[in-house]
Amino acid sequence: MPAAVVLFDLDGTVSDSAPGIHASLRHAFRVNGLPPLDPVAEQQVLGPPFYESLPPLIGDVPLDAVIDAYREHYVGGSMFDSSLYPGVADVLERLHARGVRLAIATSKPEYYAIPIVERLGVAGCFETIGGDAKDGSRGTKALVIADVLARLGDPDPDGVRMVGDRSHDVVGARAHGIDAYGAGWGYALPGELEAAAPLAICATPAGLARALEAAS
Repeated sequence: MPAAVVLFDLDGTVSDSAPGIHASLRHAFRVNGLPPLDPVAEQQVLGPPFYESLPPLIGDVPLDAVIDAYREHYVGGSMFDSSLYPGVADVLERLHARGVRLAIATSKPEYYAIPIVERLGVAGCFETIGGDAKDGSRGTKALVIADVLARLGDPDPDGVRMVGDRSHDVVGARAHGIDAYGAGWGYALPGELEAAAPLAICATPAGLARALEAAS
């Protein structure tokens, strides 16, 4: 069935947000007396909810203390240290012009995601921008996707595609019977997307556009 609805992850898929996230996380670790993360661990935390990714890395330090310090720094300006990946705007505009319904489904808290997408200049392409709730009650990608699908009127999953750069995007989509495309330009660790087995892994946004158009 052709793709009538496409859900996009945000960090590592639509935008390169690593500089701002890493700056705030380094601040949070520093003020909580934690040693810096190595480069691989820093990459691992990009995308999944901190409730999932941080506990193995912080030992006995309270998770809430680390997240609070992170958020204080992040809202101080680092949240906008993010840029669109080259070619992503073209993909969004092409799909939007063809009448494909687009939405953001991110594990980032929604109250951050909305102003970030607006600052990136592509908010007009999306019917809704969904993320985790302030209380963390949408703490998995599957729960975020469920909420976004409900806002869109629960479209037929055969006509929905998810685009994301990490395995939890693929797994979260699969929980709803949705096929996913891997964004090979994002933050996945080597072999991560291959192991998750999305419909296809696209090396570039242009390749994603071709895959979506070929399936339509």
